[in-house]
Amino acid sequence: MTNRTLFSTLFLSALIISCAEHTEPDWQMGPFVKYAGNPIITPQGDSWEAKDVFNPAAWSDGETIYMLYRAEDSTGIGIWNGTSRIGLATSTNGYHFDRRPEPVFEPVDDWELPGGAEDPRIAKIDDTFYLTYTAYDGETARQALASSKDLLNWERHGLIFPELGWTKAGAIVPRQINGRYWMYFGDTNIWIAWSEDLINWTPVEEPVMMPREGMFDSGLIEPGPTPLITEHGILMLYNSADGDLVYRTGQALFDINDPTRLLKRSDDFFMEPDLEIEIDGQIPNVVFIEGLAELDGKWFLYYGMGDSGIGVAVYDPMD
Repeated sequence: MTNRTLFSTLFLSALIISCAEHTEPDWQMGPFVKYAGNPIITPQGDSWEAKDVFNPAAWSDGETIYMLYRAEDSTGIGIWNGTSRIGLATSTNGYHFDRRPEPVFEPVDDWELPGGAEDPRIAKIDDTFYLTYTAYDGETARQALASSKDLLNWERHGLIFPELGWTKAGAIVPRQINGRYWMYFGDTNIWIAWSEDLINWTPVEEPVMMPREGMFDSGLIEPGPTPLITEHGILMLYNSADGDLVYRTGQALFDINDPTRLLKRSDDFFMEPDLEIEIDGQIPNVVFIEGLAELDGKWFLYYGMGDSGIGVAVYDPMD
């Protein structure tokens, strides 16, 4: 073997190793590519969705994507600055949505007013949709629960953790594990709770995931869309912020046989604010994921853009 051949072989080997080191681990989803036409939904009218729309949940029946999204009106003063309601929109291609003219879920209880019903997440189990959302009375944000057969008519089940005070971001694992249902929640650490009937929930005392010093998720973490059951375990796409409150997204894997056990966690973020609306929106430097749905073999990840509009990023496993 000549020196030139030896050098070429070593260089090629090093290149292959280098590329392998930068390949996403097989337990993660992605890459997700932001749609060039973002934002796909923006405020409209002079009523319930006039001020901002953001932070959508999503579910697909294989032919249509159903999006539940947070909308703010222009009322209010002080820290809540607009009452939030939940609207419904549908799409047959994942990008272009038809919106219902009126909200499908409105705040009515004392713990929901004046701030409203915020940040929906949706899980369908058997023939029932379970909606977790943040009930905000203008001072304290608390997780609440409702259920529906059709996404239009809702039965309210009240606060999920009335004894805990401030709680946000409930993401239900859409399958029973060891005779129980599980829900990740929290907006500083991520905690977990279990239920036997999907209505009454018992929180586990210790958090299952915490911020990491010096990393993209050093300031806070909270669950994103409904977790997925994969061949590797329970996959959670999550939201995070660093010490400067720049919001980015990560991925975490939990044990399918023990949902309290964190197995793996991404070393780097997979999405960050880089568009004008994400950087200079109502809340600056925010991408916030809450909806993930599959359609035509592609995965559509819906997210809030600076708390001002709704965008989508797409992962095509065939690319």
